[in-house]
Amino acid sequence: MSRRIAARRSPIHGNGVFALVDIAKGVELIEYRGQLLSVAQADRKYANTSDSGHTFLFTLNEKYVIDANVDGSIARWINHSCAPNCKAFVHESADGDPRKDRVIIESLRALKAGEELTYDYGIVLDERLTPRLKAIWACRCGSPRCSGTLLKPKRPRRPAPAAGKRPRKA
Repeated sequence: MSRRIAARRSPIHGNGVFALVDIAKGVELIEYRGQLLSVAQADRKYANTSDSGHTFLFTLNEKYVIDANVDGSIARWINHSCAPNCKAFVHESADGDPRKDRVIIESLRALKAGEELTYDYGIVLDERLTPRLKAIWACRCGSPRCSGTLLKPKRPRRPAPAAGKRPRKA
């Protein structure tokens, strides 16, 4: 285990992961580990759980997810922020096997000792984003740029056409 980071109680939410030493920008900090599940297995195992507002599932690629509920690393405790200081990168396997892809958490900027690590979860749910779901998946990051929810729209919204102009058909 890395001596650069450690899990402890977080002012953002429950547990968190913190820098123990100053860390430079662009440093690979930890791998997000857990049980490898197919998307279908994860869908069956966690069907109808979007109302919990909590997950340790990380989408690895179109076929697989990592379930950090089983054999997860402390990366599962890294909290979300709308102004993150880290990013999760999927490293594709050199041999092209999607089961061997990995998720690595990397610093986006220099971090000070004692600072909590955060990244943008980018959670997309299949169901419609109702005010109730947004409240269940409320963000507590405290950033001035906070969106208020961990949930992202399914697809980017298209800007409204300028007055007097009609949108083109796709």
